[in-house]
Amino acid sequence: MKRQIRKLNGTRSAAVQAKPLRHVVAALILRGEGQQREVLICQRRADQPMGHKWEFPGGKIEPGETPEEALARELNEELAIDAKIGEKLTTVRHNYRNGAAIEIQFFIVTEFTSDLVNRIFQDMVWCTFDRLPAYDFLTADLALIQDLADGKLL
Repeated sequence: MKRQIRKLNGTRSAAVQAKPLRHVVAALILRGEGQQREVLICQRRADQPMGHKWEFPGGKIEPGETPEEALARELNEELAIDAKIGEKLTTVRHNYRNGAAIEIQFFIVTEFTSDLVNRIFQDMVWCTFDRLPAYDFLTADLALIQDLADGKLL
């Protein structure tokens, strides 16, 4: 018996539409000046979601935390540093194809105590802004990467 093909009405299921906006923070940890200024970038491990992609360190804002508190906590957890969180550079909102959405607040960090320790990443690299596009960054970061490389920010 043939089954009739049912035409969809063009709306997504409630499960796809109802995904909450994830609020995260990330740090542009800077060193040096002028053309030699570098930013720390980190590569996700293969076993993590979007493995091998490059990103700026940071993470999810927990309930009751300010963005600055969340970033300081994340940098301590990921890199073993106590960072002085500077000014917010920009906020980026990205919608993924699966219906998920993320809002990332990027902050400048130029001061921290302790030596950097790689606690969770596959790799960490100091990179000049003009070299950033050579790395395979998370999709949500790509517009920021291009603006940094083009000298539009910082």
